[in-house]
Amino acid sequence: MRIIIDAMGGDHAPQCMVEGAVQAAEKYGCNILLVGKQEEIDPILAGRCADKITVQHASEVITMEDKYSTAFRQKKDSSMTVGLNLLGKGEGDVLISAGSTGALLTGATLLTKRIKGIRRAALGAPVPQKTGGFALLLDSGANAECTPEYLLQFAFMGSLYMKTQCGIEQPRVALINNGTEEGKGDTLRHQTYDLLMNAHKEGRIHFIGNMEGRNVLAGEADVLICDGFTGNVMMKTIEGTAGFIMKELKNIMYANLPSKLAALVLKPGLTKLKNMMDYKTIGGAPLLGISRPVIKAHGSSDARAICSACEQAILFAHSGFIGQVEQNLEYMTVPGEKA
Repeated sequence: MRIIIDAMGGDHAPQCMVEGAVQAAEKYGCNILLVGKQEEIDPILAGRCADKITVQHASEVITMEDKYSTAFRQKKDSSMTVGLNLLGKGEGDVLISAGSTGALLTGATLLTKRIKGIRRAALGAPVPQKTGGFALLLDSGANAECTPEYLLQFAFMGSLYMKTQCGIEQPRVALINNGTEEGKGDTLRHQTYDLLMNAHKEGRIHFIGNMEGRNVLAGEADVLICDGFTGNVMMKTIEGTAGFIMKELKNIMYANLPSKLAALVLKPGLTKLKNMMDYKTIGGAPLLGISRPVIKAHGSSDARAICSACEQAILFAHSGFIGQVEQNLEYMTVPGEKA
């Protein structure tokens, strides 16, 4: 197993990318290729895990200000470009990047290529559930505008991912909508509902119907389907709400002596809640539909988050997900649908 890490992507690169790689190499025994500016990486790496970690020099960095459509042509020696090319050539088993989501999606599509027959790649974000574990929300930001066929393919890919990655035999698939009734939503939701229900009746997926936003954390579904605009707003709302609640709880618990004493009693439960809502424990979101495994780490990932992303990357690379998608493509297309 060889993991390629874009060492220059993210808010805390390359420091946290390198530290996370060291943690992962020590914890999981995996081989890691750090791609980025060697003169910045080497002093941080300082010879640690020399038998497990190597460096591929890349002189440029794709920033948040770069245009997705031209970044890979203008910066051919960027860490993300070099990393994706290496992945496409089979010189690594999976790639992790905390860089620009749009750039990663564009680069993976152009350089590593989509699975033949998949219309659009989708970003599958893990959403914590009150029952423990997570549900996969897709698309969570890769495609702002979608067709019913895109959402059908997202449902199949999400279901196959949860089956191969998490061992859920019949993942429950829900369509995010503004009501649970069959006739709710706009034209996109109506047409997608019909496609998902047909796939359910054929025994291809386990579709449980529409789901309102207030129930996405309830543990009632394993796969949550929506367009990328809706998914991105939902994910950022969940993330912001979780941060607000934890901050306010901390303020309440440390307001005075009695509340501090109460905090000591509640600490185990509060720690469990914090960990449940913390993206660092999962590490990243899979980019589903690309012909090779790609993990998008959070832009503000620290070393622990990168180490967690490496664990997720190992599971993804070994899951057989891509082969499963290729085997089920005939059930994931709509005749006459435009790409």
